[in-house]
Amino acid sequence: MADNIILKTESLGFKWTVEDPFLFCAHHKDDYPKGNEQLGVNQESLRDRNIGNDFEVRDGFRMYHGRTIPGFPVHPHRGFETVTIVLEGFVDHSDSHGASGRYGDGDVQWMTAGRGLQHAEMFPLVYQDKDNPLHLFQVWLNLPKINKFVDPHYKMLWAEDIPVIEDVDNNGKMTTTRLIAGKYKEHNALKPAPSSWANDENNKVNIWIINMEPNGRFEIPKVNDTITRNLYYYKGDTLKINGKHVHVDNRFKLNGNENIELVNGNKESNMLLLEGEPIKEPVVAYGPFVMNTMEEIKQAYADYQNTQFGGWPWDRKDPVHTEEKIRFAKYSDGTVEKR
Repeated sequence: MADNIILKTESLGFKWTVEDPFLFCAHHKDDYPKGNEQLGVNQESLRDRNIGNDFEVRDGFRMYHGRTIPGFPVHPHRGFETVTIVLEGFVDHSDSHGASGRYGDGDVQWMTAGRGLQHAEMFPLVYQDKDNPLHLFQVWLNLPKINKFVDPHYKMLWAEDIPVIEDVDNNGKMTTTRLIAGKYKEHNALKPAPSSWANDENNKVNIWIINMEPNGRFEIPKVNDTITRNLYYYKGDTLKINGKHVHVDNRFKLNGNENIELVNGNKESNMLLLEGEPIKEPVVAYGPFVMNTMEEIKQAYADYQNTQFGGWPWDRKDPVHTEEKIRFAKYSDGTVEKR
């Protein structure tokens, strides 16, 4: 029976294998040290690193493309969406439409690149008196051809508003499901960006963070035989999927037309679920652009060179915001939300 449930198993690395309608998933877990007055890493901690392209974990962290502040300085996108799920730490957002924000500690940013924008995603080290651990997932969700040229858009799903469902099994063990997208039983996630593939409930896009207590039981309900379903087991030890023993640090491609029974082992287990109806259109991905044809990719590069997707209104390529620990979002229309 389990052989019909688990269709494929694959080890996890930094980047995780995904399937249509998803394009990409990266798991960032960095133990950043105390920050300095610039919200960055002290120079002595940056010695002997490949600054500007630092993806090697040293002393527990990576700088990515950042030079003094870790993260991803200004870069363009077109044709898809980013869903950034921050479990711990903070991200400072800035984009070519003048929008900005700081989010973290459970918040999710849903950003539609659409016809094109530039943005920066920096990881400010806001604490100078203690370490600054960061733990996040970034998921790329494709846009169908009809929506690849919509206006760029971003919205915040604030941690306080995201549904967290608690299930207690017959032995009193709890499983919590953090509902980033989709639905679970009678619970609905917050609405995603308006042009998203996930915005139509017929596409059955589910993004869940599942946390199971030791020896707990939990069931992922069946949907149908057309969705793609992947479960990423990123923290824990062992569990059973429909009776089959499996281990942590693996992706499991699962049958979408079966109920999936999870029985946890002796340690807390954490998982990410990505599932949804495939878009079933050609995908041509090249660098920061995802289109349907190579001609559209070439046009994306030409448009970016000609227009800079609105230019860059910030005075640096790696902007960070107020030193205060305020979570906020400032949208391109001037609207501001604070948490």
